[in-house]
Amino acid sequence: MSDLFKDHCEVVQESLQGKRETDERTFASLEILKDRLDRVKRMSPRFAIVEFSPAVVKMRKSSNKLAVV
Repeated sequence: MSDLFKDHCEVVQESLQGKRETDERTFASLEILKDRLDRVKRMSPRFAIVEFSPAVVKMRKSSNKLAVV
């Protein structure tokens, strides 16, 4: 499947698995997924405890470090 047709979850998953580079597309997908999760949490308190996995949190922190450099 072409990278152009992958959804954000697939991009992040493949980056976590080492099947694709962790690049700006990965970080853009992470931000989109974060925005979607935040929106769902605002819709209902039932989703308040939903969080990203520790691996995704670590990846997001590395994106912040890259942006600063």
